[in-house]
Amino acid sequence: MLQEFWDWLAFLLILAGFLAAGALARLLLRTYLSRLARRTGSRFYEVLPRGLGTPLLLIFLLVGLGYALPRVPNLPPEVTEHLPLLLSLLLTLVGAVVAARILSGLVEHYGATRPPLRGAAPLLSRALKALVAFVALIVVLNALGINVTALVAGLGVAGIALAFALQETLSQFFAGLYLMSERPIRVGDYIRLDSGEEGYVVEIGWRSTRIRQLSNDLVIVPNSKLAGSRIINFYLPDPQTACPVEVEVSYGSDLEKVERVTVEVAREVLRRVEGEIPGFEPYLRYHTFGEHGIRFTVVLRVKEYTDRHRLIHEFIKELHRRYREEGIEIPFPVRTVYVRRE
Repeated sequence: MLQEFWDWLAFLLILAGFLAAGALARLLLRTYLSRLARRTGSRFYEVLPRGLGTPLLLIFLLVGLGYALPRVPNLPPEVTEHLPLLLSLLLTLVGAVVAARILSGLVEHYGATRPPLRGAAPLLSRALKALVAFVALIVVLNALGINVTALVAGLGVAGIALAFALQETLSQFFAGLYLMSERPIRVGDYIRLDSGEEGYVVEIGWRSTRIRQLSNDLVIVPNSKLAGSRIINFYLPDPQTACPVEVEVSYGSDLEKVERVTVEVAREVLRRVEGEIPGFEPYLRYHTFGEHGIRFTVVLRVKEYTDRHRLIHEFIKELHRRYREEGIEIPFPVRTVYVRRE
């Protein structure tokens, strides 16, 4: 009876010792990594403690059980025989949880610090978790004595067949992954495709991207076509964009006066419609002796591409009024017809 007491006491002491060692190891790890995080200013060292927190205690507990359980009196021989296998399987599962947590944390960390990976981070995190779970399953089955060679080969053949069957879907999927990682377009951007459609990006999915036109119609573009097409993004690198307006005055106009009046009108309309745009002053450039007059371009600026319609509307109205007041002539096509009489 006394021997059983000492055996149970040894069991409890060994278990408590391993748990205390695990708690101490977790505390030391957190302290050391926290200091590294403060010293380097990087959140990378905050990922490991989150992944190794509770699982580290479980690892020490399982190892402690491996040392302590054989000391339990009257332990059935079946338990003693299968204990190493059971503990190794549990350690494998805990290791898989640790690996999945750390990899997922690293992906989220780099996704937060590197904008090109931000959109693809959730997908990569789930894919890595699935990969870790698959590897853990193979290890467990192999430890149980199940031949996994045929299973892996069968999965490989099935994967190839599935890839051929889902070729179009996978093409759209990887194109969506490219759009989310490289981010040539973002939700909220105003874009124009090489096919002529333009509008606001409202959603970037794994298979297609949705674009809302100004007419409130929705254009759904497959990601593979979007990734391979020429895109004009009016929001990159900045939503502000130039707004050129073509104007023509007659050959008899005073060009200095035309320039002064036009810039005054442009400045006033910009202030009224767009507000002050820091550092920008409207200007014009003469460029062509046209068929009916001298042509020039007035360069305005808008805070975003879709504002240009209202700005041009107001500018043309005000410019027409001022030209009429100033006596500046806007030419129009004139054709002289000679009638030949027989």
